Amino acid sequence: MHIMEGYLPVSHALGWAALSLPFVAYGARKIIRTLEEKPETKMLLAASGAYVFVLSALKIPSVTGSCSHPTGTGLAATLFGPSVTAVLGTIVLLFQALLLAHGGLTTLGANVFSMAIAGPFIAYGLYRGLTRAGASMAVAVFFAAALGDLATYCVTALQLALAFPDPVSGVFGAAVKFLAVFAPTQAPLAISEGLLTVVVMNLLSRYSADELKALAPATGKA
Repeated sequence: MHIMEGYLPVSHALGWAALSLPFVAYGARKIIRTLEEKPETKMLLAASGAYVFVLSALKIPSVTGSCSHPTGTGLAATLFGPSVTAVLGTIVLLFQALLLAHGGLTTLGANVFSMAIAGPFIAYGLYRGLTRAGASMAVAVFFAAALGDLATYCVTALQLALAFPDPVSGVFGAAVKFLAVFAPTQAPLAISEGLLTVVVMNLLSRYSADELKALAPATGKA
């Protein structure tokens, strides 16, 4: 999901930035409101951001010659909702672009949309849907984190396909090719991220039960 600096056409870079901006702005307002109403969740918010940073900073070589990363956004999405996660992901991606050469400033909007917006919204929707359907917390968190991770890479493949359509098969053919590059490595990474997120959530349930209880009403809103 880290599209490198200067890789996208200018119009695409600007378009994705403009599309991402309202989500991030709304998420910033929600963070302020959440911390005012539930100040005891401040450490949990920081831990969620750190989780995103650490996991998405991992650079794992792909069998196809590319590189893949976990995203880490599933935890924040299930705890705080996708809007807050959009802000956390933006901060993480900005620091990674400046300090780790992961992604770039010109492609920040595209990377934010795929990793900090699309993936978290999918993760949040799955988590809410599964819990309402009676699934256990572990099952809901696993599928939310794993499929939210995969959704990020599907969106990234579409972003690249829109920018560089195949001369013969167009955007669809290009998307299939980009997905074929990501999928062999990303599928096991997504499963691993799902399992790890379940472990982390279990630890939080044990040692941060009061903070989770205070946050529970807020997690029902995007």
